[in-house]
Amino acid sequence: MIFVELFRVFFMCWLGLTGMILLGGVIAEATQQGLGPKQILEIIPFLIPSTLPYTLPTTTLFATCVVYGRLSHDNEVLAIKAAGINVFQVVIPAIVLGAVASLGTMALYWDIIPSTHWKLRTHFVNNIEDLMYNMLRKDGRIQHPQLDYSVYAKQVEGRDLLDASFMHRDPKNGGFDWIARGRKATISVDQDKKIITIRMWDGTLRKENGESAVFEFFEWPVEMKLNAPEKNRPTDMTWPEMSQFRAKFEDDIDQNRQEIAAHEAAIIRGNSPPEFVEHIRHKRAYIRGVQGLIANIDTEYQMRPALALGCLCFVLVGCPVGIWFSRSDYLSSFITCFLPIIVVYYPLLLCGVNMAKSGKYMAALAIWPANTLMSILAVMLLRKLMRN
Repeated sequence: MIFVELFRVFFMCWLGLTGMILLGGVIAEATQQGLGPKQILEIIPFLIPSTLPYTLPTTTLFATCVVYGRLSHDNEVLAIKAAGINVFQVVIPAIVLGAVASLGTMALYWDIIPSTHWKLRTHFVNNIEDLMYNMLRKDGRIQHPQLDYSVYAKQVEGRDLLDASFMHRDPKNGGFDWIARGRKATISVDQDKKIITIRMWDGTLRKENGESAVFEFFEWPVEMKLNAPEKNRPTDMTWPEMSQFRAKFEDDIDQNRQEIAAHEAAIIRGNSPPEFVEHIRHKRAYIRGVQGLIANIDTEYQMRPALALGCLCFVLVGCPVGIWFSRSDYLSSFITCFLPIIVVYYPLLLCGVNMAKSGKYMAALAIWPANTLMSILAVMLLRKLMRN
């Protein structure tokens, strides 16, 4: 009965918290960026897994405080003690829920969470056409320093750009060498050939030298320079991929160190070209950058199980606190347990993550103190509960 009640409150709380995160932050930001309902619905399945490492610990703690607070408030825990039953038997369902949530989070971290995170980052880059139309709907233009063209539209109706302008930039002087303006235009993208084609109807073409011409229809193929991002963030890597990338980075460091040693030996012998000194400086800077990537991977190695284990740690703290405070309402349970965790656990964890990524401390020593503190607190509270 306790486990069923725990699961019911846990599921309802998870739905509510996930909905608030999506509605309050992600969807609002996506709307401001010019994404339509179709694009927002497309990215929601990629967003939900990334929120689980933070929503699952919160909901397990909340469910534990609510259910055990009700049991204590209704004197059911007192009745169980009076019947001679060890109160630890009452805590077992919560431990099971916390263990299942921790194992589930770790299983999702193996592949699903990083894979969906990577798909979210590359989703709109792989749909350049939709991305460009969204930019035109939001800002009325497509303009970027790396692009040798700019597109403007007064209005966007479906796939039609009304009162559109296409400006081509001269790579030599940075100015526009010709400008086309038409009644209507469309954009199509060929992902395989990396070509963007702008088609325009009923317009005029004006060149930099003052020449102009009128056309009924014209099209311009331009090179698509917006490429998919590289998978170099540990948050985008599955567990096996992190091992592969780490081994590759270590091989790069060894190879560059061998080149530095060979260059330094040539400099000592006095038979090296003058660019060797600059080459060594670049190699050392590259090694520092790769060492930073390795530190990020090591941090991710430790952070994933630490966040997953947080579900179990929160449950072990929430059970005795919920019983002692004997609160049957949701708000009191939430304030009683979750606010101290927000003030202590997550700041300590985030500080450890930052120190590990910067290379100041070993990842294991920097990240696990937050869970260690919660575990010590849980043992102390449970021992006191057993004595009472």
